[in-house]
Amino acid sequence: QVQLVESGGGLVESGGSLRLSCAASGSIDGRFAGGWYRQAPGKERELVAFINVGRSTNVADSVKGRVAISRDDTKKMVNLLMTNLKPEDSAVYYCNVLYENIHYWGQGTQVTVSS
Repeated sequence: QVQLVESGGGLVESGGSLRLSCAASGSIDGRFAGGWYRQAPGKERELVAFINVGRSTNVADSVKGRVAISRDDTKKMVNLLMTNLKPEDSAVYYCNVLYENIHYWGQGTQVTVSS
């Protein structure tokens, strides 16, 4: 079993930055893919950014140029740096890890961007 613990959400002003971190523990090694999704009230969950085992990335057009996703294989972490945040970025952000063909989800962390 794999557990995910997210941190780094909070309240930030428009134009500000936040760094989200996701730490994986349990039966997992560095051969995972991971990323972040978000869900705003009344909307479907959507991909923000994802990083694969080979470090290739997928980034949503809505945040392209404003986010950087990174991974630490030794610490089993996936980090998301978000800059120039906008009110429309407000949502619950969920960490997702894909390991041995199983998707694991974190509990979510709230990001609120004030205008």
